[in-house]
Amino acid sequence: MKIYNKIVISTIALLLSGCASTNAYSGNVSYKNTQDVEQTTLNFGSTDLNMIAEKMVISLLQTPILDGKNRPVVMLSHVKNRTSEHIDTKSITDKIKTSLLKSGRVRVTSYNEIGDELKNELDYQSSIYVKKDTAKQIGNQVGADYKLYGEITSIEKNDGRNVDVYYKMTLNLANIESGLTEWADEKEIRKVGSKALFSN
Repeated sequence: MKIYNKIVISTIALLLSGCASTNAYSGNVSYKNTQDVEQTTLNFGSTDLNMIAEKMVISLLQTPILDGKNRPVVMLSHVKNRTSEHIDTKSITDKIKTSLLKSGRVRVTSYNEIGDELKNELDYQSSIYVKKDTAKQIGNQVGADYKLYGEITSIEKNDGRNVDVYYKMTLNLANIESGLTEWADEKEIRKVGSKALFSN
């Protein structure tokens, strides 16, 4: 019984400490513009994400393939993280997708993201549970014309006093039918930091 009581007390203490750590910042919390430059660190942050995604979309929309006349279908693969740190590459991919769709020049297939869910839904609609005149037919999904894929890499140099971090994002647009790369671009970010003179 004593052991059980100790477990309960420990669990409650952990929950309360979690609440306390969250509420500790409640006095100075405020909203900020998501487009504002964040506090600069050597890590890849939201400012870097917004800047690099915006530059890539501007470059991509300048290619003649996306002139807005035919509105080709593009499949987006998640940008691969080749760096040594955690980078939310899905956010980069989503931001690029949203910007491309807002441009009105492309259509984006959802098959690579929710393909299994779409297939399950089509299977369900072809069952006896759905009215035939409302069921969507198998074989009508639109195939992608192009695939957009890329990666982020980084190089870090540290001499003990100064740290130099170089990020590079590369994107490619491949023609699915021909296998040809129709467009490619890369954007670079470099950050330099130094330790305080009397830091440990």
